Amino acid sequence: MSIVVGLTGSIATGKSTISNMFKDWHIPVIDADLISRQVVEIGQPAYQQIVETFGEAILYDDRTLNRQALGAIVFKDEAERKRLNQIIHPQIRKSMIEQRDQLKKSGYKLIVMDIPLLFESELFDYVDKVLVVYVDPEIQLNRLTERDQISAEQALEKINAQIPITEKRKRADAIINNGGNVEESKQQLINVLDQWGVSIH
Repeated sequence: MSIVVGLTGSIATGKSTISNMFKDWHIPVIDADLISRQVVEIGQPAYQQIVETFGEAILYDDRTLNRQALGAIVFKDEAERKRLNQIIHPQIRKSMIEQRDQLKKSGYKLIVMDIPLLFESELFDYVDKVLVVYVDPEIQLNRLTERDQISAEQALEKINAQIPITEKRKRADAIINNGGNVEESKQQLINVLDQWGVSIH
């Protein structure tokens, strides 16, 4: 029996730190962000649809996707963003499910699906457990302003575009409070996995 863990958080809560711990322990991690880049590579069905929908102006000279040019179109226009999501999201989900099912068949006891927008996209049926990487909202704001070198107002805009981390915390099967040091977070993760009957030793 495999346990599929949905790993999520919010912007600047340090989810990738926890994701890397799983990788260090040789636990397979299905990375939604990585898949989202793969599905728009040349030759992929989503790539073809994007070019047909948004035109050749969003390509570099080598015909790879110019993400900035595409981003400039979709960030300003909700309708265009929806069109892009309707192309990309089904392909990402298909790939995630294929990878998950393949790993299950291979007999892995623990499989991690790293899905930044798990709550926003309501992908709860993809996983058995939801693990939220949490920090207090003040820490989140400080980390984001420092990381991206932006004002508090800009940082709040980005944070408010997602479901609040406090809300995700309430709906999680377990949380990692990532406000301390890395060792503290690692110990919390080991404890959570122990409760779920998974030993990483």
